[in-house]
Amino acid sequence: MITQVRLSQFRCFDSLDVRPGPQRTYVVGKNAQGKTSILEAICVLLRLQSPRTSTITDLIKSGTDGFAIEGIFNDTRLSCRHTGDGRELALDSKIQPKSADYLALGRVTWFANTDLELVKGSGALRRRYLDFLGVQSVPGYKKALSNYERTQRSRNALLKEGRPRREIAAFDSPLIESGELLMKARAALCSNLAPLARIACEEISAQSDTLEIRYRPGCNSPFAEALAASRAEEDRLRQTICGPHRDDIEVTLNGLKASAFASEGQQRSIALALKIAQARHMENLHGHPPLLLLDDIFGELDTGRRNRLLTALPAQAQAVITTTFLDWVDNTASDAVFLLADGRLASGK
Repeated sequence: MITQVRLSQFRCFDSLDVRPGPQRTYVVGKNAQGKTSILEAICVLLRLQSPRTSTITDLIKSGTDGFAIEGIFNDTRLSCRHTGDGRELALDSKIQPKSADYLALGRVTWFANTDLELVKGSGALRRRYLDFLGVQSVPGYKKALSNYERTQRSRNALLKEGRPRREIAAFDSPLIESGELLMKARAALCSNLAPLARIACEEISAQSDTLEIRYRPGCNSPFAEALAASRAEEDRLRQTICGPHRDDIEVTLNGLKASAFASEGQQRSIALALKIAQARHMENLHGHPPLLLLDDIFGELDTGRRNRLLTALPAQAQAVITTTFLDWVDNTASDAVFLLADGRLASGK
């Protein structure tokens, strides 16, 4: 559980102190006040990555040369600082030269308005969905993903230059080794997520919709065989054409392709069900749910679906939720409520 987060020179904030409650915390405010940045800072503090950008300098407040985020999670004090000299991580004031111990402390599931693209967007977004979960739940996943991406970039550079096949082949073995690990892990993740996503969708839709997801690997045969068989096409297109960088998740609702036949509200429900499945999988695996960060995700949902979504969240999970108004919530008596305006937080109770 996170009990304090302090931002300095992060996004639009000079400084801000946030003290989430033990269960649900609502941050309420108009658009463009920085609600999303608060959730983003919590995610960066615990996972060292932003769900909104891969460019760390985007997080630094304009006109400054770095940012700092500090917090208390499960009685451990965390610190993450980024400056022109690089990144500094600390646990209980002890500098961490490597990120492994730091990242082992807390897990996160992020819900955002843009999650709708999980249903109707490109396969890259669904791969990122699997990767965000895999890094937090599968030993060796992060290393395999980094190795695969690095090897694929090098291999593609040689293909683009039209280099001899013997030079390209030097990268085949590490590509296959890391790629097979990724595909095996992603297949297992999808198998575990499928029933959880189906149940979550039924809960949100009041049993009116049936969701199915299936792993679709980026090649139709063992990776080594598919890679060998693709050489002529690789030479023609000058890029690696099969492998986990082409993996996808097939998403169907009531037996039909969700991106083509589901309504906007149904697609929103599917995206939320996928994220709830992610959280429930981590809870099943680790014995406790991740921290839930929900960023203004209720727009296309009617009041009934909004409240069923809240009920479907893992019961013991701590959640920080942003919204523009609260009049749709059935009961906030036991929740923390903060109002955000002009860079300041005030109690909403």
